[in-house]
Amino acid sequence: MDRAAKKQCVASLADVFDGASVVVVAHYSGLNVAQMQALRKQMRAAGATVRVAKNRLVKIALQGKPAAAISALMRGPTLIAYSDDPVAAPKAAVAFAKENDKLVILGGVLGAVTLNVDAVRSLATLPSLDELRATLIGLLMAPATKLAQVTTAPATKLVRVLAAYAEKSA
Repeated sequence: MDRAAKKQCVASLADVFDGASVVVVAHYSGLNVAQMQALRKQMRAAGATVRVAKNRLVKIALQGKPAAAISALMRGPTLIAYSDDPVAAPKAAVAFAKENDKLVILGGVLGAVTLNVDAVRSLATLPSLDELRATLIGLLMAPATKLAQVTTAPATKLVRVLAAYAEKSA
C-alpha cells in the first residue's frame, strides 16, 4: 500500500468514526473466507458494515476523535463493525459470535462512551431503532383507538336494542 492509499484509508476511517453512532471491535482470527462473507452479509442485512484495516491506520484515524479509547483494543487481527443505528452492529456481531466462536468481541464505543464486552452484549439485547419507533407509535395510537371504540359503543348498543325490539314486535 503506497502513501497516497494509506492517506485515503485513514481519511475513510476517520469519516467512519465521525459518522457512526456505534463501533464494535472484534478479533476474527481463524475465520475462513466463507465465514467472513457470511459475517459481512449478516451485518449488511442488519444495517451495519464490517471493515478490516491495518491497526496502525485505525489508530491514526482515531487520534483526536471521541472514540479514541478503542485504540487500545487494536492489537492482532481485528475488525471493526459500525452502524448508524446504535444496536444494529452489536446485535449482528453478538449473534454471529454465538454461532462462530472464532469471532471474539473485544469491546466498542457508543458515541464517546467506551463499551466493554458485557456492555456490547447488553446493547445487543435492546430493540432496534425501528422497533422502538413502532412501539412508540403503537402507544401513541392506542388512546385514539380506545377513544374511537368508546364513542362508537353507545351507538352500536342502541342499534342492537332497536333491532331486538323490532324482532320482538315482529
